Amino acid sequence: MIISSYIEFLKLRLSFSVVFSAIAGYLLAISDKNPHDPLVLTKLIIGGFCIVGASNGLNQIFEVDGDSLMDRTKIRPLPKKKITLVSAVLFSFFLGIGGLFLLFSINLHSGFLSLLSLLIYVLGYTPMKVSSPLAGFIGAIPGAMPFMLGWVALQGKFGLEPGVFFAIQFIWQFPHFWSIAWIRFDDYKKANINLLPSKKKDNKSAFQIVFYTFCLIPLSLSPFFLPYIYPESLLRLSFIGFSVVFLMSGWFFIKTLRFLKIQSDLEAKKIMIFSVIYLPTIQAIYIIDKYFYVI
Repeated sequence: MIISSYIEFLKLRLSFSVVFSAIAGYLLAISDKNPHDPLVLTKLIIGGFCIVGASNGLNQIFEVDGDSLMDRTKIRPLPKKKITLVSAVLFSFFLGIGGLFLLFSINLHSGFLSLLSLLIYVLGYTPMKVSSPLAGFIGAIPGAMPFMLGWVALQGKFGLEPGVFFAIQFIWQFPHFWSIAWIRFDDYKKANINLLPSKKKDNKSAFQIVFYTFCLIPLSLSPFFLPYIYPESLLRLSFIGFSVVFLMSGWFFIKTLRFLKIQSDLEAKKIMIFSVIYLPTIQAIYIIDKYFYVI
C-alpha cells in the first residue's frame, strides 16, 4: 500500500516519457569522438528519473490544496492522505539531491541544466499556474530540457543540434498542454487554474494551438536541412525520414485545423492523444534514421 502510493506519487508515465526524450538525445549524440558510454547512460537514466520525480513531488506538495478540489487530482496520494506531507517532502528532497549528484557527476552542463529545470518547474511554473496563462511558457522551458540534456550528457557541450532538440520539444508542449487545458477547463477552474492563452475556450485559444502546431512543422523537419547549414552536424535526416516526419506533422496540423473549426472537447482530446504519439515517434524516426538509414 505504502509502496504503491509512492509509485503513484512519482507519476511514472510522465517520468518514463521524459527519460525517453533524454535517451533519444543521448543516442543521437553518439559519434566517433563521443562513443557510447554505458556509465553515462546509466547516470542519465537514473538521475533524470530522480529529477523528474522530485519535480513532480514538489509540485504536488505545493498544490495539495488545489489538487484536493479537482476531480482528476483529488485521488492523488497527498489529498487522499496515503502519505504524509513530511514524508513527501523528504522523499522529493532526497530524489532531487540524488538526481543532481548523478547528473553533475556526468558533467557540469548536465548538472546545471537539471538544476535549472527543477528550479523553474517548482519555483516558476507551479506558483504561476494560479496567476497567469504565461505559466505554460515558463513550464515549457524545463519540459524541453530532457531531449537536449541527453545530447549534452554525452557531448559535454551545447551546440546547434541540442538547440534544435530544445526548440522542438518546447514548441510541441503548447498544442499538447493547451489541448489538456481545454478538456479540463471546468475542473481546473475549481483550483483557480487557467492555462489557456486567452483564459477562455474561444477562437483565440484554439488559434494558438493551430499556430504552434504549424511552427512545429519546420522545426521537426530541420534535421534534414541542418547539414546544408552546418556541415559538421551529427543530426541528419534522410529523404524518407523527412517524408515520414512531414506526413506526421502535416496530419497533426490538420487535426488542429479541424479543432479550430469545431472547438469541441472531443477534438481537443484527439489533439492531446496524437501529441503524445507524435513526439516519441519523431524522436524514434531520428534515431532509426541515424543508425539504419531506412526511414
